Amino acid sequence: MTTDQPPRERVHLLGSLLRVLSMLVILGFGIWGGLALFYQFPAVVWLRATAAALWAVLSLVALIVYIRRRSRLIVLIYPAMLAALLFWWDNIPASSSRDWAEEVARTTAAVVNGPEVTLANVRNFDWRTATDYTPRWENRTYDLEKLTSVDLILPNEAIPAIAHPLISFGFDDGTYVTFSNEIRWEKNESVSEIGTLFKQYEAIVIAADERDSIRLRTNIRGQTVRLYRINMPKPAMRSLFMTYIEQANSVTETPRFYNTLTTDYTDITTELVSRIVTDAPLDYRLWFSATLPASIADLNGLMPGFTLDELRNGGTISGRAQAVNTAPGFSSRIRAGVPGIAPLIRS
Repeated sequence: MTTDQPPRERVHLLGSLLRVLSMLVILGFGIWGGLALFYQFPAVVWLRATAAALWAVLSLVALIVYIRRRSRLIVLIYPAMLAALLFWWDNIPASSSRDWAEEVARTTAAVVNGPEVTLANVRNFDWRTATDYTPRWENRTYDLEKLTSVDLILPNEAIPAIAHPLISFGFDDGTYVTFSNEIRWEKNESVSEIGTLFKQYEAIVIAADERDSIRLRTNIRGQTVRLYRINMPKPAMRSLFMTYIEQANSVTETPRFYNTLTTDYTDITTELVSRIVTDAPLDYRLWFSATLPASIADLNGLMPGFTLDELRNGGTISGRAQAVNTAPGFSSRIRAGVPGIAPLIRS
C-alpha cells in the first residue's frame, strides 16, 4: 500500500527545524524588545531599565515554557505581546522640533530654477575644536551646467566597517559642496552607535563647504580620510545631485530616524552606484567602508588606469588637509596627487 505522505523522519525533521526557528525568534525579539524599550520607553532611566528587564524576563519565561512544552497557551500569548510591542514601536514619531546641537540645528533645503539650484543652510563652520567653532550657515547657488566632478569621500568612523560616505560635487569655478547623511542629536546629548538602531536620533542631510566637512574630520577629529574621483558622465552627475537635493527637501519636510546600518547605504551609496551602472547587482561590499571602493571599482566607477592600491594610497588626503588647514585653496590643494584628477578648466 502506497501513501502520498512524506516519511515520518522528514516530518519529524521539519518539526524540529520549526521549533528551533521559533526559539530563535523568541530569543531575538527578547533581546531586541529589551533594547527598544530601554532606548524609547517614555520615562526616566530607571523606569526604562525596568521595562526592558521585564520584557526580557517575560521573553525568557516564554522561551523556557516553549522548550519544555508545558503550555500551548504561550503560542498565543507571546505573539500577542510581540504584536503590541511592534505596534508601539511603529508609531514612535520622528520630530523636527527639538533643542538641536548647533552643528545640526538647520536642515538643508533647495529651490530649483532650471539648471540653477539654490541651497539654504549650507554649513560653513570655522572649526577650532569639536566644541569651539564659529557657526556660519549660508545660502549658495550652484549651476548644474558647470558641474564637472563627483568625488567619494570616506572617513574612518568609530565602527570602521560601516560606510559613512560623503559625496562632493565640484564645479568649474573651483567650488565644491558635499552632501552627507548625519545623526541629528540634541544639545547635551551624547551619540551612541547602538542608539541609532533604536530610533534615538533623527536623520539630517547636511550640505557643507568642503573646508567644513573634510577639515572637521581630518583636523578636528583626527580621522583618516580618503578621496576617490568617480568615473561618471555629466548627465549622471546632475541626476545624482538632484537626488540628494530631493532627499534633503524630503527630510526637511518629513522627519525620519537615522539608522547606522541602513541610512547611508540606502540614501547615499545606492544612489551613487545606480548612476554608475543601471541595475547593478546586489553586493554586500557596498555596506562596508573597507570594501566599498573595490565594489565600485569592479563596476568601472573609479578612474581607469590605476590600481586600487594606487587610488587608495594616493587618495589619502588627511595629511594634506591638516597641512592646508585654514590657508586658501583648500579643495584644490587636498586633491594634489590624487590619481585621476586633472586640473580644473576654468570658464
